[in-house]
Amino acid sequence: MSSRVDMPTAVSDSAWFKSSYSSGEGGECVEVAVAARVHIRDSKQTSGPVLTVGPGAWAGFVGLVTS
Repeated sequence: MSSRVDMPTAVSDSAWFKSSYSSGEGGECVEVAVAARVHIRDSKQTSGPVLTVGPGAWAGFVGLVTS
């Protein structure tokens, strides 16, 4: 599995979407942007680090947390 943590990438602000599991009440919030790779960031710190993973790794993660 290939992943890395980067400072903000050149992903358009309009590409990011908040997880449907985020309550919006100031708790844990995750935003995701999907391009050739999947970018994940903390929605409360949008200028902070970005975790970048491949589509297969993202699909595996989502499969584990939604089952």
